[in-house]
Amino acid sequence: MPHHTICCPCLFGLESVLSGEVKRMGGENIQVNDGKVTFTGDDAMVAKANICLRTAERVLLVLGSFRATSFTELFDRTVQLPFEDYIGKKDAFPVKGWSLNSQLHSVPDCQSILKKAAVKRLEQAYGIAWFEETGPLHQIQFSIHKDQVTVMLDTSGPGLHKRGYRQTSMLAPIKETLAAGIVDLAHIRRNDIVYDPFCGSGTFVIESALHALNIAPGIRRRFAAEQWDCIDRSVWKREREAAHSRICRESTYRGYGFDLDGEAVALASENAYKAGITQRVRFAQRDIADFQLPEEKATVICNPPYGERLLDIQEAERLYRKMGEVFLPGQGVNYYIISPHEDFEKLFGRPADKRRKLYNGMIKCQLFMYYK
Repeated sequence: MPHHTICCPCLFGLESVLSGEVKRMGGENIQVNDGKVTFTGDDAMVAKANICLRTAERVLLVLGSFRATSFTELFDRTVQLPFEDYIGKKDAFPVKGWSLNSQLHSVPDCQSILKKAAVKRLEQAYGIAWFEETGPLHQIQFSIHKDQVTVMLDTSGPGLHKRGYRQTSMLAPIKETLAAGIVDLAHIRRNDIVYDPFCGSGTFVIESALHALNIAPGIRRRFAAEQWDCIDRSVWKREREAAHSRICRESTYRGYGFDLDGEAVALASENAYKAGITQRVRFAQRDIADFQLPEEKATVICNPPYGERLLDIQEAERLYRKMGEVFLPGQGVNYYIISPHEDFEKLFGRPADKRRKLYNGMIKCQLFMYYK
């Protein structure tokens, strides 16, 4: 079975979480860089990564990496890459990418050069001069950073944060991959209890359930590479069956989500149904002022509202003060709160035991952790 170099981008701040996932999954030669984890594996690993990784944004196959400072260099080095090992005569192979701090800074021009080079290579491989591109999608992606070019194929299709259970969401939802990363950092285990008093569309509670029950996040969706001729379809079937066999059905996990918005509560319940974990979770309409500490050990994970307008910010600050009043220290309850507000700890009323810088989209945040 072919051996691949696999690159999985992730949100900044989750690199160590993702590398831990890859290690537990059996990835080899793991390398961690800002915003990505690279490792090696066979076709089965490509399928397993797509189905099982919780914090990866997508799974890319690295075709090659080289330095280029001119369009001639870019073309000549790209045409040497083995596109024919993956792309068939009728397959579609569009090109997209980005360039940062490089002499080749025009992305449209780089796209055009890479496309011409791929066509040239495939012309030589197949002995044809025209490609209809009506077959399965083989998205070519490139990155150019400080003149270092990396050319990849996207095996995922839609981003891996699209689990399939959240077709619609409330305003400013937290990304599923970020929620999964915070759940991992909170060390949620199979018999834990999780509360989210600002549940919105239920993402934290649902991702906690998937984690606790060891339900693979991609088990219910399909991926671009499932249609590729270069990877046997039986590989995907076997990896899905293996993922099903690893589900922890003896888990006693329970999740509770509350929100002031009744529409959010209804949506969270619908999303939990789509995720297949309805029996494990409960959602209800409730104000943060009415939050009561559970009588048993539990973990609170939340993304409290914050705004950009003055009135929204003032309301968010009022919520932070109220959280400090009802989120009492000790008593067996741990708190994991993500917020971009620089004075959160002051407003909350006490310093976090630990903080971690994360990004919610383009917004720089801190994960404030209270566990003492």
